[in-house]
Amino acid sequence: MLRSPSRNPIGGHVPVAGGLASNGLAYGREMGAEAVQVFVANPRGWATPQGNPREDAAFREQCAAEGVPAYVHAPYLINFGSHTEATVDKSVESLRHSLRRGRAIGALGVVVHTGSATGGRTREVALAQVRERVRPLLDELTHDDDPWLLLEPTAGQGASLCALAEDLGPYFEALDRHPRLGVCLDTCHAFAAGHDMAAPGGTKALLDELVDVCGPGRLRLIHANDSKDVAGAHKDRHENIGAGHIGSGPFGDLFAHPATEGVPLVIETPGPKEQHAVDVARLKALRDGEA
Repeated sequence: MLRSPSRNPIGGHVPVAGGLASNGLAYGREMGAEAVQVFVANPRGWATPQGNPREDAAFREQCAAEGVPAYVHAPYLINFGSHTEATVDKSVESLRHSLRRGRAIGALGVVVHTGSATGGRTREVALAQVRERVRPLLDELTHDDDPWLLLEPTAGQGASLCALAEDLGPYFEALDRHPRLGVCLDTCHAFAAGHDMAAPGGTKALLDELVDVCGPGRLRLIHANDSKDVAGAHKDRHENIGAGHIGSGPFGDLFAHPATEGVPLVIETPGPKEQHAVDVARLKALRDGEA
C-alpha cells in the first residue's frame, strides 16, 4: 500500500479470515488500497470474538507506518429502533464490542447502519430508544484514540430511520450531536434513497445538504459504490464504479466538494480482488484528474 494522499485516500473493504494484518492488509496491498475497512465479528451474527492481540498489534502498527486509515464496519443485525428487547440488548453489546475492538486495532471510525422502526412503532418512539441505548455508548468514548461512531443511512427500505440526508437531523439531535458522532455516506444508498447524484449538480446538492443538516466535519467516510438500480428505487444493490446508474462522473464530483477534503473512500463493490483493484484505480484516476 502506498502512503495515503491527504485529499482522499482510496481503498476498500478487505476480508480478514486468517488474520487482520496477515490476510486483510495483504489483500489491501494487492488491490492498491490507501484505506481499509474490516469486520471484527461475523457481520450476520451476534458473536463478540476477542481477537488476536498479535494480529491487532501488527495491523495497527502497519497501518500507522504506511499512513493507511482503517475503519470497522459493525454487524448488519444491529438495530436500535427494534421493538424486540432482545435485539436491542444484543445491538448494544455488539456495537460496544465493535467500538472497543476498533480502538484496539487503531481504527478511526466504526460504521453502523442507522436501523429501522419495527413493529409498527413511530419514528419518534424509535429515536427515543436510540437515545436511551446509544447515547451511553458514546459516553464511553473517553480516550483520545477511541474511534468515531459513523452513522450510515440506508437505501430507504421499510421503516428506515435514516435514508435521506435530512433524516440524519433528528438522529443527530437524539444523540445530542455528540462530538464523536459522524457520518459514513454510502453513495449507492443515497442514490437509492432518492438523491439523484447522476443529475446535473446532484452530488453537490447531496453534500451541501449533508453539511447543512449535520454540520461541517461530520462526514468522515464514504462508501463508494455504484448502483444496479435507478435513483429512488430503495434497493441496496451495489455495482462497480461507472458500471451502474450513478456513472463515473458523480464520483469525480465528490472530490471537488469541500466537505470531502481528507475523507477516505472505500469500495464495497462486486467481484473478485482483480475487479476491486480496477474500481480502486478508477477512483484514483478520477481523484487525480486522469479520467
